[in-house]
Amino acid sequence: MRKIPPLEKNPPLLSKSSKSAAGLPAIISTMNHGFTKSGIIGSLKTLSRVNRFHGFDCPGCAWPDPDGHRTFAEFCENGAKAVADESTKKRINSSFFAKNSVSSLSNHSDQWLNDQGRLTEPMLLAEGEEHYKPITWNDAFEIISSELSELENPNEAIFYTSGRTSNEAAFMWQLLARRFGTNNLPDCSNMCHESSGVALTDSIGIGKGTVTLDDFNKADLILVVGQNPGTNHPRMLTALRDAKRAGGSIVSINPLTETGMRKFKHPQNPLEILGSGTEIADEHFQININGDQILFNAINHHLIQNDLIDHDFISEYTNGFDEFRKSFSNINWQEIENATGISESRIRNLAEIIGKANSIIICWAMGITQHRNSVPTIQEMVNTLLLGGNIGRQGAGVCPVRGHSNVQGDRTVGINHKPKEDFISRLEKSTGIKSPNSHGYDAVESVHAMLSGSGKVFLSMGGNFLSAMSDTNLVSDALENCNLTVQISTKLNRSHLVTGRKAIILPCLGRTELDISISGNQFVSVENSMGIVHSSQGKNKPASKELLSEPSIVCNLGKFLDQIIGDSGINWDQLCENYDRIRDLIEDTIPGFNDYNNRVRIKEGFYLPNPPRDSRTFNTDSGLANFRINKLENLSSSENEFVMMTIRSHDQYNTTIYSSNDRYRGIKGGRRIIFMNPEDILSSNISPDSKVNITSIFRGVKRTSKSWHLVPYQIPRGNIATYFPEANELIPLDSVALGSNTPTSKSVLVRITKEN
Repeated sequence: MRKIPPLEKNPPLLSKSSKSAAGLPAIISTMNHGFTKSGIIGSLKTLSRVNRFHGFDCPGCAWPDPDGHRTFAEFCENGAKAVADESTKKRINSSFFAKNSVSSLSNHSDQWLNDQGRLTEPMLLAEGEEHYKPITWNDAFEIISSELSELENPNEAIFYTSGRTSNEAAFMWQLLARRFGTNNLPDCSNMCHESSGVALTDSIGIGKGTVTLDDFNKADLILVVGQNPGTNHPRMLTALRDAKRAGGSIVSINPLTETGMRKFKHPQNPLEILGSGTEIADEHFQININGDQILFNAINHHLIQNDLIDHDFISEYTNGFDEFRKSFSNINWQEIENATGISESRIRNLAEIIGKANSIIICWAMGITQHRNSVPTIQEMVNTLLLGGNIGRQGAGVCPVRGHSNVQGDRTVGINHKPKEDFISRLEKSTGIKSPNSHGYDAVESVHAMLSGSGKVFLSMGGNFLSAMSDTNLVSDALENCNLTVQISTKLNRSHLVTGRKAIILPCLGRTELDISISGNQFVSVENSMGIVHSSQGKNKPASKELLSEPSIVCNLGKFLDQIIGDSGINWDQLCENYDRIRDLIEDTIPGFNDYNNRVRIKEGFYLPNPPRDSRTFNTDSGLANFRINKLENLSSSENEFVMMTIRSHDQYNTTIYSSNDRYRGIKGGRRIIFMNPEDILSSNISPDSKVNITSIFRGVKRTSKSWHLVPYQIPRGNIATYFPEANELIPLDSVALGSNTPTSKSVLVRITKEN
């Protein structure tokens, strides 16, 4: 079976990059996706409920909605694509799998797989079989429960979670895992913002951002670092536009000058659509890949050297400043310029701007979190904010911008392979379930466990683990080494095709759909990037009568497992009949959820406590915000080598590919492409028309990915960019961030050779 998408035969068609984000092209794209997949009436009905009060939360990203009000259309182009994708009229049933073997399906592209429609009934791929066949829900639950009960050790089971999962489903999922006896709860955070959580918890005592949406309108300066809002968080552009109109300045720091950071035309404003739009970034710094830690360290040197710091804040609220100040004795500006690709004068000018700003927000995403030194890099940015007292002040703070719409909520309610003792104690008190004290597996450790045979059953609540993870071929081997793999899904993806000896698909309701139980209509809740918990309730008719909600699937698994291994004391039926009971358990277990069922019914939801933001309280080892000193690192290439980062196209959402186009970067009809500086192409003596191979070398092991096309692009010399997930096979499994174990998808040393 094919473990990666099939190779492309033809080179992409190239045009100029877009000069502005959104605008009329976004409206056309939204209409095209919606009308094509779910029809005009269906599309309009569904879009009218996205992110509205008592509507459903958009699965497109975790950017927050405005407090207290909603606009006419509270969604973006990419959110509309995600909604249309879920609301498609196409269906996959047993006859589809009867016609298509797993091997034949694996030869299709990821886009084709996704385009086949919604999964409609439980399916079983029996050992040695080539076709999935229908199975009843009860039989599926019996097989899964039996496989789990036959394991020699609970830690041979792995419970993976996608950030699309609601608070209620996530809480029940971790409860099921811990009831079984394991903390093996890897999730998509392990691949993206785990570095943020580790760094921030150590520096300021909370693994989340400390700003609200309103802070953007009060900020003097916003730094957008290693992030492409135009594609990955388009609604953020509205906040940046409003910040500019309120008098704030915006600086973009990124190897690519992305369209969204150039100019934005709000698609709901006719004057902007027809006019020139709003300039977003006042200045762009095209930094070398992974030069950010050194950049901010140099900025901090300048701030201290020129006394552009807040002495009162440092004295009252921080720890370690004297040692931090002394760490700058041997700064070398030539090395800084070489590492960052930015001149000393520009860095000092940026430092002056930072030092004179009264309120600063630093935003970042996976361009920062997926390097070996991601944790130190984030802590260096926090150091910058601490020097100016920019924590716990209006218009200031840290803003890690999450991807999945509830990836932050999943972690809040217990999806954590390293639970704290306080959580273990509270969970036992509220549910009677005692969690193991030992740490479980994260995503990378899960792959190693499956490869070694110590991970035998892999259950996935949403997502596409195979395509999302690094080292695709090795992850494939790991999954195929399992006794059983289970996917709880709405759509078909490659993780359904590269399986254990047995595989089960459990089709579930989507965000847009009605969830009706014995006690009536149910709703779920989610937490956005800024710590606001609010309700989400679908209204669409389910794609199939056979679908179950994620909480119901978990409750049924728990009930069947109880029948085999003994009563857990949990009334699973009552919990899935009325989600208020699940929320009662969450309230009893997780601090900050007091009066949960009442507060979540308030139309805009409620904020969770955030001590650094709310009271400048820092729950760290020192009781203060910590200045952290880390060894300076960056990944530099040798002759004939390049530093590669993976990126997303404008027409994809995580691993879901909507088309092979990337409107913002001028790409049509191709994904196996390498964005490379024109001078590097010239010096490589390889024609842009030639196909090339990419090889990464890590600890003596070569990984080669074949048949790529070079595309001239304005990226710093010595750096290249490739699309995720196609290039994931080049990222070594053991190339991870220190402290967070996140795959280094944004910094891989590679060589490029002409294909024979």
